[in-house]
Amino acid sequence: MTTKVGIIIGSTRPGRNGEQVATWVRDVAAAHAGDAAEFEILDLLDFQLPLLDEPIPAVGAPGSNPHTLRWAERVGACDAFVFITPEYNAGPPAALQNAIDYLYREWTGKAVAYVGYGVYGAVTAVQELRAQAGRLRMADIGPQVALSLREDFADMTVFKPQELHVPEVHELVDELLAWSRALSPLRTEAAAAA
Repeated sequence: MTTKVGIIIGSTRPGRNGEQVATWVRDVAAAHAGDAAEFEILDLLDFQLPLLDEPIPAVGAPGSNPHTLRWAERVGACDAFVFITPEYNAGPPAALQNAIDYLYREWTGKAVAYVGYGVYGAVTAVQELRAQAGRLRMADIGPQVALSLREDFADMTVFKPQELHVPEVHELVDELLAWSRALSPLRTEAAAAA
């Protein structure tokens, strides 16, 4: 069975670098995983999520607004995720946090990996996201890729990753897929209970 991995671009800021990074991650991951996985980019810009506008938190009830339902359908169809995140003021972007907060059950029982980019590879933003993953009952995997704006981008805007990051993506993908397969019974039970 093919694992469906959603690669979520976490920034909606004009001039963001996330699209370049997500495309590279998708291409490297797909070449490495072969038929074992399908990688799909989920760009938050395409979903146009306003600041959370559901009256009941997602842990209590699924959302009902059309934009929430569309987002929930796409996230719910994935077995695992790679969050592509920059770091703004030592944290993840507000757009990514907002998108996460819209949902609950669509995240649970799924593995998540992180590719950060920033002056220091967005390691602080990833730490915050890791803490939240546990509360969402996600399995956040150990390997992560930390891309430096100084060393992996020309003029901090044109993505030119160092070759050393390719084996890091391979390790990330291998562990993400292994965890996703291991969590499959949890996702099956949750789907049956829904």
